Amino acid sequence: MEIGKVPEAVLKRAVFRQIHTRREEVLVGAGVGEDCAALQLGPDEIFVLSTDPITGTDKNTGELAVQITANDLASAGAEPVALLLTVLLPVTADEPMIRRLMQEVETACEKLHIQVVGGHTEVTAVVNQPVISVTGIGKAKKGCLVTTGGAGVGDDVVATKWIGIEGTSIIAREKEQELLERFAAPFVEEAKNFDRFLSVVPDAAAAVKSGVTAMHDVTEGGIYGALWELAEASGVGLEIELKKIPVRQETIEICEYYRLNPYQLISSGCMLMTAPDGRRLVRDLEKAGIHAALIGRCVEGKAKKILNGEDTAYLERPKTDELYKIYE
Repeated sequence: MEIGKVPEAVLKRAVFRQIHTRREEVLVGAGVGEDCAALQLGPDEIFVLSTDPITGTDKNTGELAVQITANDLASAGAEPVALLLTVLLPVTADEPMIRRLMQEVETACEKLHIQVVGGHTEVTAVVNQPVISVTGIGKAKKGCLVTTGGAGVGDDVVATKWIGIEGTSIIAREKEQELLERFAAPFVEEAKNFDRFLSVVPDAAAAVKSGVTAMHDVTEGGIYGALWELAEASGVGLEIELKKIPVRQETIEICEYYRLNPYQLISSGCMLMTAPDGRRLVRDLEKAGIHAALIGRCVEGKAKKILNGEDTAYLERPKTDELYKIYE
């Protein structure tokens, strides 16, 4: 395709015709020439926004872009409502690629009941694979907003699902043939399908009802990075028990194969939470069908300790995610 805006005819066929999910809050949505979206929210509701690009993979890019932004909104205690998309395409792009990308986006939107309300689609020579930047719009009831910095001394620390599931899925898809030389096909297939766990929207909804004080989606930098950020934002120290951090065997073995640290591997789908009664929070999450584990507590001071039996280590500032090592 030629560099510049995607032609209007292609935009209508490949983009707008793929958007089917609708929300009653949306007054003005995606359309040719529309530069702004408009939403009507109730007088007791808070407008919540988030934005994120997807650059680390070209597999399931559309669905992943929606999921990551929805997770950010959910971690604030908000219900995801709408999305704005900026899609940058390489010159090798064609209309079927755009349509496929938008179908991935709409599949994820339909699952989460989110409407695409606008954006920008452009072909440019500065990218060699599709890049999607998503701005998410959500709503939260007054008094129900949750922040990363809401944890207090004495709060328990809980992690949902398992660490490293996003990174494991990406690696299994990107390196499938290489992994099949080392692992059985069902093992690799299960690792690829970890993307089914990436939504933390149900996790957040259950946690808000249970009296959660802070939530943080575990993304780049893995669980170690998320723990550091939560502690810094809240002004607390941490005592985390390494062996209680939930991790799948597939993640452990794939990380060992590529010499990666699973605790620093991108982990969307795992939500970090704090609450005065972590055991109650875990029970409430389990009742909602969400695996969760109590992994530690918030303490006074600035020290962020990782306890492993008699050994104690200290968290360092977040580092580059381990995922990027597989591309070196």
